[in-house]
Amino acid sequence: MANTLGLRPLTARSVVLSTLLGTHPPRLPARRLVRAGELFGIAEGTIRVALSRMVAAGDLVQRDGAYALTERLLDRQARQDESRAPRTLPWDGSWEIAVIVTDRRPATDRAALRQAMARLRLAELREGTWLRPANLARRRPAIVERQCTFLKGGPEQDAASLAGVLWDLPAWAATARALRTALDKAETLAEQFTVSAAVLRHLLGDPLLPEELLPRDWPGQDLRAHYERFESGFERLLAEHLLS
Repeated sequence: MANTLGLRPLTARSVVLSTLLGTHPPRLPARRLVRAGELFGIAEGTIRVALSRMVAAGDLVQRDGAYALTERLLDRQARQDESRAPRTLPWDGSWEIAVIVTDRRPATDRAALRQAMARLRLAELREGTWLRPANLARRRPAIVERQCTFLKGGPEQDAASLAGVLWDLPAWAATARALRTALDKAETLAEQFTVSAAVLRHLLGDPLLPEELLPRDWPGQDLRAHYERFESGFERLLAEHLLS
């Protein structure tokens, strides 16, 4: 069950990262990040080594004894926040279609484009062609605009059937329901922290399809609403622990 839900043991780095991603603004003194590590039996020295390595890797910046996320991870926090309250548009049945038009792309550009497409919640129909229903409001990064031409259209086949080919909706829904249950069962602050991080990771993978294309009883909004209720108490308890 732990592997199914992504409830993997948290490393020093993942504890630091999850703590800062859940903090607004994402900047905390080292002593509070050490307190977060103590929830999982991680020694102070181990957390401080992780902080130094994250600064060296460009994940964090350090100033006056406090650590903050760098721009790349600020983008992840923004996507995480948006996944909790997505900005959707009324859907008129049209799809956005991205076709890769550049040749001889370096491997780094190909990898960066694939990551960007996933963040835009586009799915790959075949190599070089990505699409999704045109129901999301978001900005396309420069690497996508450079490599792709965008078209608007729609499938001649049943759109819900196409969505089922592009995304594994039953698997996402099953994990969402299991995570909702796990939120209710988490008792200790460490368990709540771990399940909370798994919920936020899972919401990043929600394709955010129009209601017309979703299976019956889709649990996306239910998981979001349940998490918002859970988070109010969890944030208070975590803040008390970090300050103690």
